[in-house]
Amino acid sequence: MNFNLTIDEPNIISYKNTNERVAVRAIIMKNNRILLIETSRGDLKFPGGGVEKNESHEDCLMREVREETGYIHCFVMDKIGIIIERKKDEFEEDALFQMISHYYLCDLVSEEKDELQLDEYEAVLDFKPIWVTIDQAIKQNESLIDIFVQNGWLKRETYVLKQLKEMQSTNC
Repeated sequence: MNFNLTIDEPNIISYKNTNERVAVRAIIMKNNRILLIETSRGDLKFPGGGVEKNESHEDCLMREVREETGYIHCFVMDKIGIIIERKKDEFEEDALFQMISHYYLCDLVSEEKDELQLDEYEAVLDFKPIWVTIDQAIKQNESLIDIFVQNGWLKRETYVLKQLKEMQSTNC
């Protein structure tokens, strides 16, 4: 299964500049549960983040999983999808912000964990790794989509969760 989706903010006009961010997201499943990050607002997202200069997708995923979940032995497997999000850049006048998120199936080689190493905004949002079923995650995120309209990852991550649920039902 591969998915490819573009989410455009309504009323996107033509901009002079495009600022692009490339990110990677880990899909880690075990015992019919998926490893996600829960914030203090109750929303759920996949572990992952921005790819740094000269960093491979695999190296970034291993780093992000370690920082956000504490699991130190992440094995990156197959890429299963891409989501592109476009909206007006919040920090630059007359610029478009484009986030390209690459989703990879990953596995944990061991249960060995370390302390979380959260960025400032992640600590403010009190990121915590949790194992939930896909149905629980979809329900939880859908209950918050209309409340946290500015939270771009809610729609993105809920779409991916629904794709995973569809994949599970086809493989049964």
